[in-house]
Amino acid sequence: MQSIASQQIVLASGNKGKLNEFDQMLAQFNIQVLAQSQFEVPEVAETGTTFVENAIIKARHAAEITGLPAIADDSGIELDALNGQPGIYSARYSGANATEVSNYEKLLDAMKDQPSRSARFQCVLVFMRHAKDPTPIICQAAWEGSLSDAPQGTEGHGYDPIFIPEGFDKTAAQLTSDEKNANSHRGKALALLVDALKAKGIITSTAI
Repeated sequence: MQSIASQQIVLASGNKGKLNEFDQMLAQFNIQVLAQSQFEVPEVAETGTTFVENAIIKARHAAEITGLPAIADDSGIELDALNGQPGIYSARYSGANATEVSNYEKLLDAMKDQPSRSARFQCVLVFMRHAKDPTPIICQAAWEGSLSDAPQGTEGHGYDPIFIPEGFDKTAAQLTSDEKNANSHRGKALALLVDALKAKGIITSTAI
């Protein structure tokens, strides 16, 4: 397969937090990760019923419009007490005009009388060499933890301020970028993706 070293990949997201995480992880391979907003790629309807389906929809859409290889991430937080919700609806949990703050405030409110606080972040990554790629690479990872009673920390994004990762006594929004990349659902999924890209010869260089 053709190597993508020293080239560009479009990230099927305009989320700056996600872009920073991907860029940090892939920079060592001479790969520049660019947000789809730089190419004026419009948002696509996430009509899937699973993280995998939505990630494929987003990756194909970005690759088709930009002509570049694409990575799409579909991720969310699951609460056992809420039967896995908000799940695939995490980004729009509080409605059409949802913000990160309104989302986690709604979740805290939904969980206020729940004794069980167990939670996890799920991440599915899809890599497509082109829009008609018949064999996209799909990687999945989870990050176990629990929900805090109130937001803490200013780093990260999304539900990070209210998620306490397993093995830590602070929220994901209080972790350093190195701590987060080494432990998070997205960091672990991206490590799996890097291994898969290496195995297929798509990534061939580790020189910056």
